Amino acid sequence: MATLQTKPSREDVASFLSALSDPSRHQDCVTLLALMQEIMDTEPKLWAGSIIGFGEQHYTYASGHQGDTFLVGFASRKQALTLYGLSGFKQETELLDKLGKYTTGKGCLYIKHRDDVDLPTLRQLIQQSAHSRSLQSDRDNA
Repeated sequence: MATLQTKPSREDVASFLSALSDPSRHQDCVTLLALMQEIMDTEPKLWAGSIIGFGEQHYTYASGHQGDTFLVGFASRKQALTLYGLSGFKQETELLDKLGKYTTGKGCLYIKHRDDVDLPTLRQLIQQSAHSRSLQSDRDNA
């Protein structure tokens, strides 16, 4: 069986962010960090060396593969900020319609700059998704 790559590390999130060379991207990440930290009310962890994740959930696929991952998170990638875990709830489409400039793919939401999106709408997306994923995780573990 393959080794799970997406797992938390002991690396410091603040040190990781301070190493970002683009000042604009650094500020975008600091904004996302503060937003997610406020919503999730938990400390972030660095996952897979480059993803800042909040919360944890256990998952099991129909194939029997299982593991642990974060509820919501983000990463600074070359082309865009990649946000993870912002899907799968009832008001998703309605909120995405109000979000601003973004693209999606493979379960991720991509934004080039934080100024491209409406932060109150992004806050709602994070809140709704985290709540939905947390409830699903609770049901799965019951």
